[in-house]
Formats: sequence, C-alpha cells, structure tokens
Amino acid sequence: MQELNPTQIAQRLHQLTEVSVALGDTHDTAALLDRILRVAKHMTDADGGTLYRPSEDRKSLCFHISINDTLDIYQGGVSGKPIDIAPVPLYDNYGNKNIASVAAYAANFNQSVNIEDVYKADVFNFSGMRSFDTAFGYHSQSILTVPMTDHEGELVGVLQLVNAKNPETGEICVFTQTDQRFIEALAAQAAVALTNQLLIQQLENLLEALVNLINIGIDEKSPYTGRHCQFVPELTMMLAEAVHATPHGPLAGFRMTDADRKELWLAGLLHDCGKITTPVHVVDKSTKLETIFDRIHLVDTRFEVLLRDCEIRALRARIEPGANAEAIEDRLQSEQARIKADRDFLRHANVGGEGMSVEDQERVRRIAAYRWTGPDGREAAFLSDDEVRNLTVRFGTLTDDERKIINNHIDVTVRMLESLPWPKHLKNVPEYAGGHHERMDGKGYPKGLTKEQMSVPARIMAIADIFEALTACDRPYKKGKKLSESLHILGKFALNGHIDPDLFDIFVRNRVYLQFAHKNMDAHQIDEIDESQIPGYRP
Repeated sequence: MQELNPTQIAQRLHQLTEVSVALGDTHDTAALLDRILRVAKHMTDADGGTLYRPSEDRKSLCFHISINDTLDIYQGGVSGKPIDIAPVPLYDNYGNKNIASVAAYAANFNQSVNIEDVYKADVFNFSGMRSFDTAFGYHSQSILTVPMTDHEGELVGVLQLVNAKNPETGEICVFTQTDQRFIEALAAQAAVALTNQLLIQQLENLLEALVNLINIGIDEKSPYTGRHCQFVPELTMMLAEAVHATPHGPLAGFRMTDADRKELWLAGLLHDCGKITTPVHVVDKSTKLETIFDRIHLVDTRFEVLLRDCEIRALRARIEPGANAEAIEDRLQSEQARIKADRDFLRHANVGGEGMSVEDQERVRRIAAYRWTGPDGREAAFLSDDEVRNLTVRFGTLTDDERKIINNHIDVTVRMLESLPWPKHLKNVPEYAGGHHERMDGKGYPKGLTKEQMSVPARIMAIADIFEALTACDRPYKKGKKLSESLHILGKFALNGHIDPDLFDIFVRNRVYLQFAHKNMDAHQIDEIDESQIPGYRP
C-alpha cells in the first residue's frame, strides 16, 4: 500500500483531533476502550482488532475487546459477549520476559511491532493466530501491535490491528509507517484519557475507602453506632427512591441522577462521623451510673458496709447487761430489710427507662442522705452529688451534660465535612449529612433550620435516622421498639413539626418501613400494622 498523500494525512490529523476531543468527553471506561479500538480500525482500514488489558497482578495480558468485520465477531467490551481466550503471559516460569508473543513483546519493551505477513515471519510465535485462522477459515496477514502507556511509562493496554485493507480495492496490504505513527499517536492520547478515567475511579474508591475507614473506627469504638452508620444510608436510599418514583403530590418534582444517588449515599455513610470524637462511655452508656465502668458496684459496696454496721451495732447491743435479744434481732432484721430494699431500688433505677416518677427521684435523694463511714474512717453522704444527678435522670441514662456531649457529634460532623474540599458533584454532602437532627419547625440543631431551608435529601435522612434508632435492638441502653410503636412515634413527629409530613406520607404509603423491616429488623419486632391508626397519615 502506498504512503498517504498530504490531503489524506490532513484528513487523518483532523480525525485524530476530533477523536482526542471525543476521548476527553467520554466518562464511561468501557465505552472509552471500545471507541479507542474502533477508531484505530477505522483510521487504518483494518479488518480486525484486539485490545488487551494487563491483569490485576500485571503478569499477563487479558483479551478485553475483539472485533473482526469479515467474521462478524464482536466480543468483550460493551458487547456483553465474553472472550473465552486464555491470557497471554508476560513472563515465563523463570520470571523472564515473554518475547515469543508479539503482544507480550510490545508490552514488555514498550515498542510497536509491525509485521507484513505473519505466515512469513519467524521472529514471533503465531501458532495461536494460525490456529484461529484454521478454525474460522480466516487468513491473517498484516499485523500492527502498539503498546499503550501512561505518563509514568506504566502499561495500560495493547492495541493490535489485523489485515490493513486498501480502501480502493479491498485487498489486504501492510500497515504503513504513517499508519503506525498515527496509531502510536492515538494510543498515546487514549492512554492519557484512560489514565484520567482510572485516576478518577481510584480517587473515588479512595474516598469511599476513607469513609469506610472512619466507620470502621466508629464501629470498633461502638459496634452499635457502626451498625447505625450502615443502616441509615440504606434506609435513606430506600425512601429517596420512593420519593423519586412519586408522580403526584408536593414532592412529585423530586428526581435523582446516578450522581445524586452517589452523593446521598456518601452523605448517609458520613452522617455520624463526628461520633468518632464522642467518649465511649457516653455513646454506649447502658446504665445511669456507667462511666468507664458501672458505678452501681461501688454503691453496692456501701450498702454492704451499712448492713455490716447494723450487724455490729446489734452484736454490741446484745452484750450489754439486760439486753433484750429479741427486740434487738427484730430491729436488725427491720433495718437490714430497709437497706436491702433501697439497694434493690437503686439497682432498678440505675437501668433507666422511658420515665422515672417524681416520687422515685425523691427516694433517691432520701437514700443519698444516709451516712456511711468510708475506708478512711470519715463519715460522708451515701451518694455523691454526681451519683444523685445520674440516678435521677428521668428518661434514659444520659444527664443533660452527657446529652450535650452526644449532641455535639453533629457539630463535629459538620465541621469535619465542611473542612473538606468537596468536588462539585459531591458539594452537598455536608448539608445532607449535617441536617439529620434539624426539625421542620426550626427547633432542631445544630443550625435551627426550618423545612424551607432544608433540601429534600436532608429531610429524608432525618426520617431514616430516627426510624433506625427507634427500631435498633442492639443498643445496650434500650430495647428495639416494635414496628407499630415506631410508626406511631414517627407519626406524632410528623404532626408536631419534627419531621416532614409529606415525606412521612410516602414512607408509609410506599411501605418503605416494611421493606426495611423485613431486611434488617428482628422478626419479633414486625407486628401487624393498621395504617389507619398511624398519627398524621391518611390512607
């Protein structure tokens, strides 16, 4: 085949320029590789072509795409048809570079190979290609193999073209030096585009890995919080998809792209990342007196001292002249019974619960006024002010100060996320993740936002966060609520301005709660639901 004339070269240069622009606009790696091979075939009028990719261990070349016009073959790539051909090894069993295979040679030495006729060449082993010809009744002749390397000289692929054709006669001819230079230029540009794609994917994978790293740290610190960090994004996406599919109502205009979904999912994973700074004894506080350990055992010891002192007083009284042993014994039994009853009461109060009565709180204070003698011989109040403050917590196990520490996690979350240079397609992550404790009426935290000031995804995550917390049955400080009770609480929240009533309507109407329950809740929690009895919802 004759070399190209100036007009033909100019046409190819123009084509190469257009391809360069197109490669920069292609964001799908599979489509990018497919386009690279097709452009190379078209530019050289080749009948067939193969694109190899290095294996993960970089010890072999794998067939990624194979096209042959004469045989009507299109395998690999985006075709959906697998290529059932063994990879080409880059090294032999002794670790030496494979120089028998033309593709391996080009890859190992970063050098193009242009063969005029494979049946006349004796440099490389073309037995595989000849076997292919025999099996399919084909005749391979000219072959051009060009390596694709990135800016660091790292192999990213190998282009191999077969049987250049004369565009006028259709006869098989050789690949010219001009063909080779153009394909080398294309391979270089394609390698840059492919490397950019790989770098972007690697950066996204790194970001997700860092997110998982934070969650692993939280999980190691508190398995209960780690589970929560996995389930909230899952439930968030379930509700978001239901809203996305809603054709009617005030949220009918909400739609998500795949990029939006990724952004929301990432925000869900990070919504409690600030808890990595929250003390463990506060995050997992299972009893009212728990700090690093449960201080109820110290209180038990003091009760034992009171019981012992009662017995010592009784023994001393018995040895007094004229002592009434029966009366002394009755008084001892009465005093010890009262002490044991108070001990059992404090043990029960220490567990915490849905509510502690004013009477019980006063009983704690009365017990606190007892006097006891410590190991240093000094008399002191039976309970310290801090112990009284903890034991009289009305709901749950946290004091007001500890609740502030817990609530501070969202401030830390917002500060952590807002400190990061988020790319454009992830710029909403801080807003989505930082808004799940806001309320529709502006009484939430940390910023006191109203419904109008919040995005739909942030409002969705608020519902997911509350529902998961209500139903979680692995927390040391509470039992997981049944489905009906959780929906009843959420319904009240929808009525009192806590959560978005429109989103709650979709949450119930589309049975999002049931989808999540069957997947993640214990069977005993899933009871019968009469949706007509859910506050704030009208079937």
